[in-house]
Amino acid sequence: MYTHRHNPRKRRTVLAAATAALLVPLVAACGSEQAGAGADSATAGTAEQSLTGIRWNVDSVTVDGTTHRATSDAYMILTEGGGVEGSYGCNSFRGDSALDGDRVRLDLLKSTLVACDGPGREFDHALLNAFTAGNPRAEAKEGRLTLTSGDGNTVLFSEGGADTPLHGTKWKITSPDAEGRAHLTFDEEEGTVSGSLGCNKVNADATVRDGHITVGTPTTTRMVCEDSLMETEKRLLKFFDTTLSYRVDHRTMTLTRENGPSVEFFAPT
Repeated sequence: MYTHRHNPRKRRTVLAAATAALLVPLVAACGSEQAGAGADSATAGTAEQSLTGIRWNVDSVTVDGTTHRATSDAYMILTEGGGVEGSYGCNSFRGDSALDGDRVRLDLLKSTLVACDGPGREFDHALLNAFTAGNPRAEAKEGRLTLTSGDGNTVLFSEGGADTPLHGTKWKITSPDAEGRAHLTFDEEEGTVSGSLGCNKVNADATVRDGHITVGTPTTTRMVCEDSLMETEKRLLKFFDTTLSYRVDHRTMTLTRENGPSVEFFAPT
């Protein structure tokens, strides 16, 4: 359900308007590229036929020479029948779309209004700043899409596909926030999980079966960090020595304790 939520202690942004500013030039550029791709286009026909139904995952944004890697599952899909839906990392959006030459008109956009914290907020700002001024140039090739604005800012996309594998992936913990330092990797052959809790390194046995992960007693280093990281670390240690349910959706993973809280992860490219 798309609702407005307000938090006086955090930033307030009219995200529907900001999303429109981002998406109108973004989709217009895609339409222009695909319509004129000619023999190099992977799909013949109109821009709508070439783009409809494709999930474009945002991999990174470069603004003023600084590259920001995606920290959450930002993407866009032009749906069949004149719709658009997706996420720019923290908030979801949906609305109507229509082709007008080499441009796409977006109408009746609705967006959630959830305040974002940590690295996700920085990435959201970078993504919006890259496309609020002028139409970008689009280059699409072999499942990759690059949008470049007149001042050189770029957004890199990859065509969405199968879910990221649970094993062998470096999953960065996004919630609770550990200042981008916390991550876990599951090793199927060894039957273990290892990584960092934000301050200390950690490893434990991990058995995956039937949508659940049984995590053993953790072994950690014994460094002391600032209070905020140690508090996050205490919360993350509660997801060890127990059985968790897990869900992977594209590049996002969620681990949930029985009748308890969840921890969210993201797999950067």
